[in-house]
Amino acid sequence: MRFGFHVSISGSMIKAVERAEERKCETAQIFSRNPRGWSFNELPAEEMRTFRNELHRSGISPIIVHLPYLPNLAAGDTDLYERSVESLQEDLRRAETLSAACVVMHPGRRSGLSIKEAFDKVIEGIDKALRTVNNGVKLLLENTAGQGSEMCHRFSDLAVIMRQFKRQNRLGVCLDTAHAFAAGYDLSQKRGVDEALDEFDKLIGLDRLHLIHLNDSRTPFNSRVDRHENIGKGFIGTDGLRAILRHPLLSHLPFIMETPWTGLKSDLRNMRAVRKILQEKGHNK
Repeated sequence: MRFGFHVSISGSMIKAVERAEERKCETAQIFSRNPRGWSFNELPAEEMRTFRNELHRSGISPIIVHLPYLPNLAAGDTDLYERSVESLQEDLRRAETLSAACVVMHPGRRSGLSIKEAFDKVIEGIDKALRTVNNGVKLLLENTAGQGSEMCHRFSDLAVIMRQFKRQNRLGVCLDTAHAFAAGYDLSQKRGVDEALDEFDKLIGLDRLHLIHLNDSRTPFNSRVDRHENIGKGFIGTDGLRAILRHPLLSHLPFIMETPWTGLKSDLRNMRAVRKILQEKGHNK
């Protein structure tokens, strides 16, 4: 079990390692480029060598790359869809250069398509990206809160995509706790956590779960609204997060926090809160 944050790459990739160390990260997540645009610069070879050396020195591992916000594999618009597939391919390449273990992506927001058509487009786009960029980087599909036209807020929806791929070593899942809670999985108490993981295992398989996004929820259970909150300050709360953090089936996974960012102090408070929950006595695991 390793803990970290999504950290900014502003200034340079090397700055991201410095920020991760400041936050006492053991693992970290980054964007490989501007998350709100389509354009990107090539990753300079010398900077990448320094970045990889700094990562090795720091012991921070694994590094995770998150796909930018704009790509949408469930888009009916042909130009947007093609750009989205190309964007995914690019980040799979960049992740390898960055020595990242995986790329995390949201499956998409359905627009102009039926549900079946949207699933078919997502599956087609993932297949094309993985065939085109045949490297060792895993692609992790992240569950959503089901806000608006977001796809895959239920594990059964993720399973529709996952079972289409025989090359299971390249495709896995990132479970976001705030998204799951907002989508109708009651992670605020141990029984709900157990039930959610049991459903996940039956539909997808816990062997295909590779990453946890550990976030509290600012919105109530089953709200279908995606709003992250600081650790222990939201509707999931300390009891639910304790059940997640102490669950034996999750103890081998990296945990990335995407809590509301107000500066270094807030991130350090969240890291202390996680450590405190793990160290508390008098609670059942």
